Amino acid sequence: MKKLLYITVNSKPEHMSASKTVGRAFVNRFLELHKDFQLEELDLYDVHVPRLEYQYFERRNAMIKEEDYNKLNEEQQKEVHKIVKLTDQFKEADMYVIATPMWSLSFPAPLKEYIDCVVMDGKTVSINEDKIEGLLKDKPRGMVYIQSSGGNIPWLLRVVMNKGLNYVEDIMKTIGIKRFEELLVDGVGFTEEERNEAIKKAIDKIDDVIEDAWRE
Repeated sequence: MKKLLYITVNSKPEHMSASKTVGRAFVNRFLELHKDFQLEELDLYDVHVPRLEYQYFERRNAMIKEEDYNKLNEEQQKEVHKIVKLTDQFKEADMYVIATPMWSLSFPAPLKEYIDCVVMDGKTVSINEDKIEGLLKDKPRGMVYIQSSGGNIPWLLRVVMNKGLNYVEDIMKTIGIKRFEELLVDGVGFTEEERNEAIKKAIDKIDDVIEDAWRE
């Protein structure tokens, strides 16, 4: 079975979150169309993502070797194990969906902490003096970034305003995920009517985004 990794980045329950509401609709529809996928979910406000301390690494983005690992205390060893587990989980997926609100022109901090964990030398990327090479080119992969925001962002300003989306796209393409699509839930606004309309518009685009995001 192929794996769809669904990553949410919002402390609100699903029914209160526009990004998670659209994310759930997307995931359900994707699984309906692609029955050879199994779903794995990761709530970054629920799971522990370790802070990356220097003693966990042999060099930048490269985990320590077994000899040095054995010198760590029990709690530190658990942190290293968790980083490896998160990275392996990410590496094993075929399709990724990230659902997040726009915060301060970017995204909530837990997503950055998670990305720092999974961009790991020797696992998802190869880093040497001459170049950085993505290692996730070994099979077809796709990612959809679902982002909610309060206002409607003009197309001409999206490069400036969507700093979080642009960063995630750049880093994912760097590590080898070449097929990247966005699904924007713009104009959530201040009223329930505005929120529902923004959600409906985004949900109406789901089939087209799925078609663009996943092709073997």
